[in-house]
Amino acid sequence: MNIILLEKNEVSQDHVLLDDHRAKHIVKVLKSQVGDVLRIGMLDGDVGEGRVESLQPKFPFAVELSVTLTVSPLSSPVIDLLLALPRPIMLKRILSQVTSLGVGRIYIINANRVEKSFWEAGILEPDEYRSHLIQGLEQAVDTRLPDIQIRQRFRPFIEDEFPQIARDYEHLLLAHPDGKGSLAKSMGDAAGRVLYAVGPEGGWVDFEVEKFSQRGMQTFSMGERILKVDTATIAIHSRIMQQFERNGCAG
Repeated sequence: MNIILLEKNEVSQDHVLLDDHRAKHIVKVLKSQVGDVLRIGMLDGDVGEGRVESLQPKFPFAVELSVTLTVSPLSSPVIDLLLALPRPIMLKRILSQVTSLGVGRIYIINANRVEKSFWEAGILEPDEYRSHLIQGLEQAVDTRLPDIQIRQRFRPFIEDEFPQIARDYEHLLLAHPDGKGSLAKSMGDAAGRVLYAVGPEGGWVDFEVEKFSQRGMQTFSMGERILKVDTATIAIHSRIMQQFERNGCAG
C-alpha cells in the first residue's frame, strides 16, 4: 500500500478517522507515530498529505488524520481493456494488476467459451470488484477508479453497442493466436487511445473474430506460446505501454 486512499464521505472538516485495514497498515506496517505525514489520496480526486493526529497502537487499531489534498491525480489512462469473462479467481488478479498498470475502462463481456457458471460469481458485484481496483490504485499511487462495464450478451454488444464505442479509439486490437501480425505492427507509429481485447480460455471462436474484424478490430499474435488469460492480459498491456514509449507518447 503506497498511498492511503479515502472515500469522499469519510472526510469531515479536513479530518478522517480510520479504524479498518488502513489503520492497521499505518500502525503495523508503516509504524507511524503522532506527527508523521503520510501520502493520502481521495478516490477519484486529488492527492496530498495526511498528518497523524492520534492513533490507537493496539487492536482495535484507529488513526486520526488531518488531510490536505492539493495535487491533481495522474492523467487519465489511454489504454482500455475488453475482456471475455475469465474464471473468478483470475478476474480478481487481472482487475488489480491492470488497474496498477493504468486502465481507463474495462469491458467484461460474454463469449462462446466462457463458462455459464462464471456469471454467477460474486466478483461481478460492484462492492466485490471495487476492492480489487482499489488495491491496484494503492500499489500505483493513483486515485482514478477504472470504469467497469459488464455485458452478458455478446451479439447485442458487438452489433449494437460496439460500433459507437469503437469511434473513441485510434487502435482496436484483438489478441488471437492465429493473428497475422504483431502488436507493434498493428499499432504502428500512431498515438491515440487503445482498446485491446483478450479472449477466454480456449480463445475466441471464428464467429467472434469475424464480428470483431468487421468492426475494425485488428488481430495480432503474441507468438507461438499459448498464455493464460491473466498472463496474456498483463503482457499485452505492458507491450502497448512499451510501444507508446517507442512512439514518444504517454500511455
